[in-house]
Amino acid sequence: MEKSNWYKIFLGLVLLIAFIWAAINPASRDVWWMENALIFLFVPLIILAGFYFRLSNLSYTLITIFLILHLIGSHYAYANVPFAANLSEFLGTTRNMYDRLVHLCFGLLIAYPLREAFMRVAKTKGFWGYYLPIELTLAFSVIYEFIEWGAIIFFGGSAGMDFVGAQGDIWDAHKDMFMAFIGSIIAMSITLIVNISINKNFWKEMKESFQLQKNDSPLGEEKIAKMLKSK
Repeated sequence: MEKSNWYKIFLGLVLLIAFIWAAINPASRDVWWMENALIFLFVPLIILAGFYFRLSNLSYTLITIFLILHLIGSHYAYANVPFAANLSEFLGTTRNMYDRLVHLCFGLLIAYPLREAFMRVAKTKGFWGYYLPIELTLAFSVIYEFIEWGAIIFFGGSAGMDFVGAQGDIWDAHKDMFMAFIGSIIAMSITLIVNISINKNFWKEMKESFQLQKNDSPLGEEKIAKMLKSK
């Protein structure tokens, strides 16, 4: 077996251990189920997709770290994570800031795997390889806030409120999305600096990413007319 495959198995075992720990006596079983519904959905999808589209070990590592951070939050129902008290004290607030940290890490840790997918599947290059992961990170953040909104409507009660974890902040959703946005900018800035340092074709690729192909033409009605004509 290849070393890279052994490493993926190692990451899977680490995630499984974290999952088992998080499942044992969580602060709220109802919240735990709601928090991990997306884990049950996306982890199998990532594994199945790996047979066709294998990400780099770096991307799998970043995804695993984020999932572990999320599992820790699900175990304590986010608002009650004990060691986040030090972060709250440092920031001078009584609010448990662990959820903000995880939203920041969502952008910080997931933006690079999104960049890898964009570059390999959509053949994104240059400027767009840094900009589009930030855009998609924001889009996913918005979708997750919609899911939280739906949870309050559907489940209601304390379980729904604990799942959202707003802790009385009416701007909680906006701040969560902003943290993910900041995280993705940091991730892409680091990636940008690394590429400037080691990629001798960096500036050429940046320039080419704004150039149109010679056979380029407008889409919309002109493209539709051409397709109807050739039909």
